[in-house]
Amino acid sequence: MKGYWISRVTVNDPERYKDYLAAGGVAFAKFGGRFLARGGRHENLEGAGRARNIVIEFDDFETALACYRSDEYQVAQKIREECADADLVIVEGTA
Repeated sequence: MKGYWISRVTVNDPERYKDYLAAGGVAFAKFGGRFLARGGRHENLEGAGRARNIVIEFDDFETALACYRSDEYQVAQKIREECADADLVIVEGTA
C-alpha cells in the first residue's frame, strides 16, 4: 500500500523556504516521492488551517518513513524549522 506525507505549512521566511524546497527535493527524489498537492487553492473547513497544504505519495509506508528519517531530509528539516511552522503526518493508504 502507498505511503503519504500530509503536511500543512505556514511559511515565515519565503526566501529561506526556497532553501528548504531545494534540500527537501534531494530526499524526495532519492525516495521516489511524488507531489499530489503542493500549495495551491484550498478551503479550510474545520480546525486550524495553514497557508500551504502538501501531499506526497511514496511507493509504501516504509519508504515514506525512510525518507523522513534520512540524512538528506534531516538537513532539510532543520532548514524548515528556521523558516516555517509545520504539521506533518505520514499515513498508509488503503489501496
